[in-house]
Amino acid sequence: MDKNENKAMIEAVAILAKEKSISKEVLFTAIEEALKSAYKNNFSKQYGIAPSTANVRVELDRTTGAVRLFARKTVVEWVIDEAGEISIEEARKIQPSYEEDDIVEVEVTPGDFRRVAAQTAKQVIVQKIREAERGKVYEDFIEKENEILTAIVHSIDQETKTVFVELGKTEGALEQAQQMTGDVYAPGERFKVYLLEVTTDRRLARAGAKYGPQVSVSRIHPGLVKRLFELEVPEIQSGTVQIKSIAREAGSRTKMAVYSSDPMIDPVGSCVGPRGQRVDRVVTELRGEKIDIIKWSADPAEFVANALNPANVISVFVSEKDKACRVVVPDNQLSLAIGKEGQNARLAARLTGWKIDIKSQSQVDEQMLGEEQE
Repeated sequence: MDKNENKAMIEAVAILAKEKSISKEVLFTAIEEALKSAYKNNFSKQYGIAPSTANVRVELDRTTGAVRLFARKTVVEWVIDEAGEISIEEARKIQPSYEEDDIVEVEVTPGDFRRVAAQTAKQVIVQKIREAERGKVYEDFIEKENEILTAIVHSIDQETKTVFVELGKTEGALEQAQQMTGDVYAPGERFKVYLLEVTTDRRLARAGAKYGPQVSVSRIHPGLVKRLFELEVPEIQSGTVQIKSIAREAGSRTKMAVYSSDPMIDPVGSCVGPRGQRVDRVVTELRGEKIDIIKWSADPAEFVANALNPANVISVFVSEKDKACRVVVPDNQLSLAIGKEGQNARLAARLTGWKIDIKSQSQVDEQMLGEEQE
């Protein structure tokens, strides 16, 4: 590089180090390593040196930007490998005190190395900026795993149906498997997403993606519902009301069990909010997904009965051994308790962690009558 190029490179390093919070020494060291590789690949073959065996040190002056290359050679009596050896006679011309097996550094800076050096320095600076930005964004986003973020639709891969979204400084991937049933996405649309995972594996990134980590997000994760209620309900934020469990079939229905450590505060009412405003905002964000908020109980029978809301329950018989229970409901409540395609019972079982067998009162009466006749 000539003096002007040297000066420009030094200035570029200083500016970028300040703007991107990158250590200047990191940049200089990276440039030196790249110049070493450039020398090996572009010049060593000219001098009969295999790139893999060339032992080269690059010296980049941090003030002037001047570049010098030195080949490290071992002092020997008879030279066999010119790339890595120097005769003791030649070595003593450099410094009389050299002995066999000493290491001598010989400057080998090619006269036509300026163009390669300038180009390499630019490439390294750009690369290091990208790496630093990826690292900084990764650190920012890894702390946000399991949190919710506002996403803006950037583009859609029509083949895989993956929706790529803007997440501030980076881009997230909302894969088809993480999308809510019936969701339709359009560029520029805003919505909340749950941050599933952050990785620096660039093989997972799509071509043309922004520099940054690969961020996987979800619209179906139960954690999205939990975080949305945390935003809307002050009692959850303070810790007075706790979300004990969530069972979700995204886009259709969610059941959420809540508990209050203060007997004076109704956990269900807190989540519903005045005139249903709090739950309505969550439902709107989830595009009409139905949400059943039920009161958690340490008593399995009571918890299961609550979980089957909106159905009324007559009685619950619990088997601790099998972690199963039989629930009896009025005849006109059986279909409501089971739900369409079994959804209500299925979600209640997942919410409570108990196997649930639902019977109508007449079914139980018939069974008892049959047992008596036997």
